[in-house]
Amino acid sequence: MVEKTGEVLSAAVLAERVDWAAGLVSGMAASLLDTHWNAADVDQLASGVDAGGRALPSNAWMALRRLDWNAAPPASVKVNDRIVRMAQEQAGRTLRSAKWRADLTVGVIGTWPAEAGRRTPDEWDAVREAIPDGRHLPSGVIRSRTRQIADFERQHGRLPADVFELEAAPGVARMLLLSACDGQQASIARGDDPGRALLRVQLPVRRDPRSYRDWAWVACPITLPPTVPPGAVLHLPTLRVRQGRVLADLAYTHAVPKARRTGHIIALGVDWGLNTLLSAGAIRLHKDGRLIAIGTGGMFRAAGVLAKQHRLRRECEHLHAKAGHYQHLIAGHDTHPLTARHHVLTEGVRHVSARRSNLNDALAWAAARWTVDQAITVGASVIYVEDLRSMEARGMGRTLNTRLSQQIRGQIVERIRHLAAEAGIAVVTVPARNTSRHCPRCLVPLCHRKAPDRPTTPGWKWAVCPNPGCGWQGDRDMGAWQRIAARGLTHQTKTVTDRASDTLAIRSVTDKLEARAVVTPTTPTTAKTRRRDRSKTGPTRRQTTRPAPRRRRAPSPTRPPGPAGQRPEGHAPTGRIRLLRAAHRHQGVTTISTPFPKLSASLEQGRPHPGRHRPQGAALGAGFHLHAHATPPRWDIPRPDTMSCIGSLS
Repeated sequence: MVEKTGEVLSAAVLAERVDWAAGLVSGMAASLLDTHWNAADVDQLASGVDAGGRALPSNAWMALRRLDWNAAPPASVKVNDRIVRMAQEQAGRTLRSAKWRADLTVGVIGTWPAEAGRRTPDEWDAVREAIPDGRHLPSGVIRSRTRQIADFERQHGRLPADVFELEAAPGVARMLLLSACDGQQASIARGDDPGRALLRVQLPVRRDPRSYRDWAWVACPITLPPTVPPGAVLHLPTLRVRQGRVLADLAYTHAVPKARRTGHIIALGVDWGLNTLLSAGAIRLHKDGRLIAIGTGGMFRAAGVLAKQHRLRRECEHLHAKAGHYQHLIAGHDTHPLTARHHVLTEGVRHVSARRSNLNDALAWAAARWTVDQAITVGASVIYVEDLRSMEARGMGRTLNTRLSQQIRGQIVERIRHLAAEAGIAVVTVPARNTSRHCPRCLVPLCHRKAPDRPTTPGWKWAVCPNPGCGWQGDRDMGAWQRIAARGLTHQTKTVTDRASDTLAIRSVTDKLEARAVVTPTTPTTAKTRRRDRSKTGPTRRQTTRPAPRRRRAPSPTRPPGPAGQRPEGHAPTGRIRLLRAAHRHQGVTTISTPFPKLSASLEQGRPHPGRHRPQGAALGAGFHLHAHATPPRWDIPRPDTMSCIGSLS
């Protein structure tokens, strides 16, 4: 509602006005990016000091104003200073994030290998030394940047100077960062209902406002989701328009328990899989140093979602290839007959990509919620996950490598950290080396088989310990989460906090602590597999001559046609309401099949039939042949039992 006039705005009108304001902000932010997209300006902003040696403010818009990087709206358009702030904040955040890509590109170019597709171990060490914090950087990031530089070299015959020559200035999203504003542009407050809030924001009444009179205060009531606690402090959201609706990315602050870095007793280990996305279980550390598994663990399976994800991936690849072929045929001519079809294919690619993004986001939240719920249920204070950043999908075939590379492990870990922080649970990454290869109870290398009932078929799913003193066997993933949790508990004193990302991690594994990372079985393994000695050591026990009486002395009553009634006698299933078709025929011991119609006509005419006799029992659903002797119907009352007291021959 417009506060000054009391006019009630529809959702479409509100989305239009927000889009007008977002367009003004994105235009000014794009102009700033084009002007300062160079190595000198990005280095100066990332240095944290201005030309006079004073420290730059943490807010991006304040830092840009200290450096005198201003933005101006288009001619004859009037905006207030808070709109300019939002443009500077958005451009400043993008320029600050470009510093990491610039250092990465310079490091890769400075240590360019002799063969771009392959690096020797010495070349890998050199490129990691040239990149800031390159020792813990995923090798896949370096490979992708190498491929990008190699494409530039093939096109231009030389290496690029930096990332700013390699890439153009990034695009700017159409959104309103209200967090860069104050009460003169937007405000938010809770009402009497804890589940609702009121957002007040100044929006333009026309696409190109000419004066301040073309801006009006609009009050927008917001229904808070149930995930926002009633006592949380609300912050100004980020507004964006999607599919004709205004979405508010609302941030809030509330007190949560502080997660501990060390001193954990119960830990949840999480292992990654391909078809089984997550396998998790809990380990308890006792005072004497023994590690005991709590339960048998669980698995998070999302086979249906993953199958749909791969179908969408294949469809997106097909559309990409077809759109690229059309682009090659069009060759930049706007009047080409295939231009309209190319536009349709481009929209199809965008639509399928959005579906894949939404599916991945929903799957990541579901997996993270399941993991944190497991930790809360067992009372764990820490979650140990594998650090798979340095592992690549290689050597497993084209299809399997693609499936592995499309996993959303990074998104799941970020969601786990977010949800675990609310419960005061720490999330620590541990090295993944040999977690699926060694036995969780004796650390002996495992023998992997196809399945437990196929011990001689090579495979990877079922693991068997060859140590005769151990004899552990089980699912490969179930043994992996035990190794991860045990390694984390024994190495928890080596947990460090990453200063860049503020995340917890265990960087290295020591042999002394690893030797103690064994899971003690609750019962001896030999007790599970040992069989009772059945050798004869004495005379056979004398059996009584009187057998046990039968359970029933009277026949069961007739079964009613409906679902209610007493249980029928014998092993007849109780869930079946309608009997088979053959049971309704009241077959007797002299029942024979009806001859084939053509056979009957041939016999009546006195000539033999050339065909073979074909009973109709199987076609009618009554069994193989109608002339077979059949048992009485199930509802037939049996004769009185006169042998119930005599006994049984068994």
